Amino acid sequence: MIRTMAITRSHEVVTGIPLEQLQPDDYAWMWVDFNAPTPKESALLTTYFHFHPLAVEDCLHVLQRPKLDYYDELQFFVLHALDPDTLHVEEVDLFLGQNLIVSFHSKELQEVDEAWTEIIQHAHDRKIWSRGPVSCAYNVMDKLVDKYFPSVFGIEDELAELENRGSSESVEDLMNQVFDLRGRLLKLRRTVVPMRDLMYRIVNSQHVQSNTEHKVYFGDIYDHLLKLTDMIEADREMTADLRDSYISLNSNRMNAIMKTLTVITTVFMPLTLIAGIYGMNFANMPELGWTYGYPAVLLLMFVLGGGMVMWFLKRGWFK
Repeated sequence: MIRTMAITRSHEVVTGIPLEQLQPDDYAWMWVDFNAPTPKESALLTTYFHFHPLAVEDCLHVLQRPKLDYYDELQFFVLHALDPDTLHVEEVDLFLGQNLIVSFHSKELQEVDEAWTEIIQHAHDRKIWSRGPVSCAYNVMDKLVDKYFPSVFGIEDELAELENRGSSESVEDLMNQVFDLRGRLLKLRRTVVPMRDLMYRIVNSQHVQSNTEHKVYFGDIYDHLLKLTDMIEADREMTADLRDSYISLNSNRMNAIMKTLTVITTVFMPLTLIAGIYGMNFANMPELGWTYGYPAVLLLMFVLGGGMVMWFLKRGWFK
């Protein structure tokens, strides 16, 4: 689906204009949105708008890294939209010109719809009208970045719950949850960091902003991405600390178990030796014919076992 919006010089919004009727001289600026377009509609990027083949290729092929390219008087942006539930990334492409902005995304996105509605509702505002297509680019980028926050906040909440459940769940389950969180943080980092680098380039570019006001707006988005990056790095450090803590806890538990088993084995070693000696079938063993031989051996075994236990307790081996 292709939808169009045009802002007249009297600050009025006109939508639903067919592409062949869009005349740049008749309007202050225009926005054309390719919303989940068909192959025939996608071909208009080349046949109607005559965009650069490399930019069109980036739109139609695999997911690209966020970037900014310059083509004559046109800027081409590759942005990333993020699903807060699945962390699936969807590409959003923007072509920004002097009085035209074209957005392209293969799936319907709430962020673009919100930016579209906001432009329509505030088109009478002189600031939005005067900024032209840059206002659309800013709104789309701002909505995309705002959708990153719920994912990061959700992971932080899970980390807080994980710390509270540390004493009630097995180490194996806790470790699985920690590694799952680290994997999701890595996905977020792969999206947020390239977007941060892109926004830094936009803020310091002389091709996109024509005055200080534009730099302030894009700088605000850059600040949000910096905050997100710091939150993600802090969460990654926290998961690393939790991982190390659980590994240490698991090692301590294993050491305690091995120490207990070692003590038990050590206590029974001399008793097993005595039982082995008197279990041999030699004919000439004087103690076998002794009346008090059996209780004497049992007493010896009891004294040896009890004495070793007392000695281990004195040395603190059972602590």
